This record gives sequence, C-alpha cells and structure tokens, in this order.
Amino acid sequence: MNNEELQQSIFDSDAGSAMYEHKMAFDKLKDELAKFGLTSNQSKVYTYLGKYGSRTAPEVCKALKLPRTETYHLLTVLQNKGLVSATFQNPIRFSAEPLNKAIWVLVNAEKERINVLEKQETEIMKIWKSIPEYNETLETKDDKFQMLQSDNQTNSKIKKMIETAEDEFLVIGAEKDFLRFYRSDFFEEIDKKKTDMKLLTSISEKMKYIFDDIDRSKVRMMPSDIRQNLCFLIKDSNEMVFFMKKSNNTSEQMSAVWTDSEALIYSMKLLFDTLWTKSNKIHL
Repeated sequence: MNNEELQQSIFDSDAGSAMYEHKMAFDKLKDELAKFGLTSNQSKVYTYLGKYGSRTAPEVCKALKLPRTETYHLLTVLQNKGLVSATFQNPIRFSAEPLNKAIWVLVNAEKERINVLEKQETEIMKIWKSIPEYNETLETKDDKFQMLQSDNQTNSKIKKMIETAEDEFLVIGAEKDFLRFYRSDFFEEIDKKKTDMKLLTSISEKMKYIFDDIDRSKVRMMPSDIRQNLCFLIKDSNEMVFFMKKSNNTSEQMSAVWTDSEALIYSMKLLFDTLWTKSNKIHL
C-alpha cells in the first residue's frame, strides 16, 4: 500500500477494510477535539499533519479532498489558534504542534475567553439597565423547563443551584450518579453552604469512601427494589434537575431537565421524603 492510499484509507475507509478501525479512532478524536471548538475539517487537517508530518497546502488539499480555498483557510485558522506552524521556505510547509501542546493552547485560550467575558459582565449589565422597560402587563409566574444536553451545561446549572441554596439540598441517585457528583466536587460545595443536605443512594460498599468527609447522618441507602435509573436533585423546594436515562443506559453522558415547577418539585420531594424514611443509614 503506497502512502497516498494509506492516507485516503484512514479518513475515507469503508467498514470491513483493514484501516477502518483507524477511521473510527479518528472519528472519536474528532468528537473530543470538537469540545475544544475545532470543526470537523479543522480536526481532519490537524490530525493529517500530526500523523503524516509536514505537508504543503496542495498536498493537504489533495490528500483530504478539500477545496483549495477552504484548505488555505483551514491552515490559516489552525495557525491563528497556535495548533499549526509554517516554514519560510518555498513552497511553504505546514506542521502540527504536538497534541499535548495543542490541548494546552486550546485550554488556555478558553480560560482567557472566559476571563474576558467575566470582565464584560458589568458593562453589559450597565447597557441593559439603560434600556427602558416597555412591558406594561403584569406577568404571572409560569413553570419553566430547560433541557440540559451536555455535561458542562448540567454541571453549570447544578453549581448555580448550590450557590443559591439556603435551606435544603436533596440528592437521589445510583452509584454512577454519585461518582459523577463526587468528581465534580458537588458535595464539598453543598457542605460549605451549611444547608440541610440529604443524600439517597444505592452505592456499593467499596465506593462508600466518597462520603468519608460527609456527616453519615446525611446519607442513606435506598431499598434494593428502587430502580437504578432514578436520579434528581432538589434545591429549597423551588428548583430541580431531573436526569433522563434508561435503566440499561451505559453512557457517561446523559441529558437532564431543569425546572422550577412547584407541582413537579412537590411531587418529587414527597417521593424523596418517603424513600428517606424507608432507607437505612450508612454505617462507618
């Protein structure tokens, strides 16, 4: 197999071919790089240069079957992001930065973007307040629902709930749910608020270490007949995040729903309180 065929097989191989597993690996890498803001073709060009070494723009264009103008644009964008470098020779050759350096650059760029946005908050609020209100009708409270499609979106919503909690924070979930909450430092943040925290779980004996720094009176084991796909968090009886998952779901990432519906939160709190009275304390 010559070099050109090898390049094409990695990005364009069909199911069942010898190189198809490498294409699948690239697809997974592309999904991960998308979390850092890279488009599909940007990931493709970066991966191509990273795996096959420095290339000229025409070589990239031909190997990846991209339009000429788009290829030059992609290379320019990747250079601006600090992921690709170019030589001064003629013709110009482009090289990918090592992956660990590329991720460091992307992460720090995102941190800088967030810092800039935080600094702009005061100015944005000032401009907003300068625009008068034109709504003369008396607004009534309607129940609100918000779909949370990503882990980042869900974690951000939960952290905001923790920050504004005043009286009570209730959490119910299976072992995988509590491990996810533990890794996100949710329990530590709730504990700092000094609110009345109650945790209902079906966690196994070997995983109980996640509650080592928590008052065990705040944690109880659910009855064994409770389904493993039940998971929700309630704050002060006025906000709730409910995770949407199937009983056979093995994915680490799942969608969730945030709501301030009084009726729904009241019903779920009744369920929580009932299960709490039927559950056993976790012993040291």
